[in-house]
Amino acid sequence: MPMGMGRGWGRGRGRRRKLRMIGFIPQVRHFYPAIPPVGQPKPPIFMTYEEFEALRLVDYEGLTQEEAGKRMGVSRGTVWRALSSARKKVSQMLVEGRELIILAEGNEVPRMDSSEGE
Repeated sequence: MPMGMGRGWGRGRGRRRKLRMIGFIPQVRHFYPAIPPVGQPKPPIFMTYEEFEALRLVDYEGLTQEEAGKRMGVSRGTVWRALSSARKKVSQMLVEGRELIILAEGNEVPRMDSSEGE
């Protein structure tokens, strides 16, 4: 089959990612060790807003993964994957003394709670 004629017309595999509802855009998005590393520094670790939001909702606010999924507009499984990835990245940052940078992916939408919109 010629290129561009297959399923999806060259847009990549699978379907588009759902929009993620984000209730809190972090003001501080860059963390780095207080003491510079000795020798060649390791590359920074990048965390997405989705991972940050899952970590905030479950670990900071104490919601269940199901409740966090409802707030974010995604499944519990998606929250589990984002949470697992975020926890690994935070652990890696602390243990290895690496920079952590929080970045948007482009599929996040700020959520307006009813109390915020009034």
